[in-house]
Amino acid sequence: MTSVSRKSRSNSESRSLDHEPSSPAEEQVKVNELRAALGPLTGRAEIYATDACLKRYLRARNWNVKKAEQMLRGTLHWRSVFKPEEIQWAEVAQEHETGKLYRVNCLDEQGHTILVSHPTRQNTGEMDGHIKHLVYCVENAILNLPIGQEQIILLADFKGWGIKYSTPIKTAREATNILQNHYPERLHVAILFNPPHVFETFWTIVKPFLDPRSFQKVKFVYTKNPKSMKQVNELLCKDKLKDILDNPADYKHEEYAKLMEEDDMKSAAYWNIGEVQQPKNGDPASMMKYDNSTEVNNKDLQPVPDGGTPVLESQLE
Repeated sequence: MTSVSRKSRSNSESRSLDHEPSSPAEEQVKVNELRAALGPLTGRAEIYATDACLKRYLRARNWNVKKAEQMLRGTLHWRSVFKPEEIQWAEVAQEHETGKLYRVNCLDEQGHTILVSHPTRQNTGEMDGHIKHLVYCVENAILNLPIGQEQIILLADFKGWGIKYSTPIKTAREATNILQNHYPERLHVAILFNPPHVFETFWTIVKPFLDPRSFQKVKFVYTKNPKSMKQVNELLCKDKLKDILDNPADYKHEEYAKLMEEDDMKSAAYWNIGEVQQPKNGDPASMMKYDNSTEVNNKDLQPVPDGGTPVLESQLE
């Protein structure tokens, strides 16, 4: 084989590897290829690696099966060591006391769960605690996603922010690494609300850590800029946004603790291998109808496979 023909074949294979499916059937072929490449999985890895999960990793790597396999294997190893599903409220309650990062008990207009960050409420200084807290919040946000929705929103309020509130670079790098590599295609958008001019210095240091897909999802929004505000108003009604950003009592620790303790029970049930039946397609979207105009009633939700898609108790009877 000549060098020209070898190069032609290599380019053809590369295009095939990165070919984006044009139909659900083609997507399933890719999923099947990835599952075959992974080989047999057991325990929590098997529960985690649903078809819907595999599609997220494939999308994150432009449907390149080999790259998606490498990425997913990295996540499975990380989860086996970090054990994010075992983190309980009691372990992160202190980090949560000021409401520096929490899940809003409602969904946006498209059914995304919302994590709100208040960087000026930082109350601890250890990186390990910050990372564990972040992972707990992300896992909880995923647990509370309705059927048919896979992504979450991060809304960061920079009111009163200054350089003294900057996240340590080492922590920022580690957090970015975890979110990008182990929660691919989970972020819908990250809204940085009214960051001051001085934030640009910190942003210049942090943005190289972001891959292109993540970078495109970061949006700077300013109250005085109607065009940028439109991005927020399309996701959240004005009253809800005002309640989150302008209400100093937006976070009530005792009430939130009760919700998280209930969610810990849901999460434990979900990861209890042998007690939760996994659907074949990993994305049972027909199991639940969800009204995203109302608040989430945690007492009425039970977890089902695919990393946190709840169904109503009445639908399990």
